[in-house]
Amino acid sequence: MNLLKEKLGQYTLPQQLSEQGIYPYFRAISSEQDCEVIINGKSVLMFGSNSYLGLTNHPKIKEAAIEATRKYGTGCAGSRFLNGTLDIHENLEKRLAAFVGKDEALIFSTGFQVNLGVVSCLTGREDYIILDESDHASIIEGRRLSFSKTLKFKHNDMESLEKVLKTCQPDKIKLIVVDGVFSMEGDVAPLPQIVELAKKYNANIMVDEAHGIGVFGEHGEGVCTALGVTKDVDLIMGTFSKSFASLGGFIACDKETANFVRHHARSYIFSASATQSAIGAANAALDIMLSEPERIKALWDVTEYALNGFRQMGCEIGHTSTPI
Repeated sequence: MNLLKEKLGQYTLPQQLSEQGIYPYFRAISSEQDCEVIINGKSVLMFGSNSYLGLTNHPKIKEAAIEATRKYGTGCAGSRFLNGTLDIHENLEKRLAAFVGKDEALIFSTGFQVNLGVVSCLTGREDYIILDESDHASIIEGRRLSFSKTLKFKHNDMESLEKVLKTCQPDKIKLIVVDGVFSMEGDVAPLPQIVELAKKYNANIMVDEAHGIGVFGEHGEGVCTALGVTKDVDLIMGTFSKSFASLGGFIACDKETANFVRHHARSYIFSASATQSAIGAANAALDIMLSEPERIKALWDVTEYALNGFRQMGCEIGHTSTPI
């Protein structure tokens, strides 16, 4: 028997769970992404969506996606490195950089590709990538592709982080990478304390704001802005697939870092550009986030109501303090 097929055929857990009627994944939705969706012909409440501001069905965003497709076509027919950069990519990059308070921003095709490409390319063989043990899978995969030494600290534990930093050679680069809001736990990274330790041990910081942008800050600028540490964080990552109601991702940083990433991140150089419709939609979503800050207050009102309700019902929802 083929060895690969023999190995893969032994993985039957999904089938076992399906037979028991408790397999929870890949449930097809046959309606718009909204507070209620249709699954298997039934209307159910949606508590798993990342559309924090409820913009996925906004008419202005739909029209912006359509208009971008009308003007530029359906695909870029190349990577950003070659013929796949459009003026709408560059215009949105400038707006995103200003939005999160950095010099420049680079748009990738997905948020996963941002972390994959950026984390893997910034540091060298003798340098250090330092991760929170609960960091997102995309950060973990980026670390796996790097030749740097990897160190982990206990989740949101600053004593553990300092112990790790003390083991590093002082003359080597140390990049601390954390989620601003952790996607599974729903808690927030203690960024002011991380900044303090980074300064003490001459380390750099990258923050994944996938679940922070659109949620924290007056207009949804993210956790870094809300906690007042934007200037002390070297790289801010964001996605379009959540509050921006689209698909794609970006990294925001200073000009020198952007120049390096632009020419070294393989998931940026060797991947097709984000589509015109995705860029048009994200650009329109940013307009709405800037002009309708009341959406963020409404999000937090609903979040508080839901969290209190779940806890009163006796549901185990962990220690989340966010919409997750």
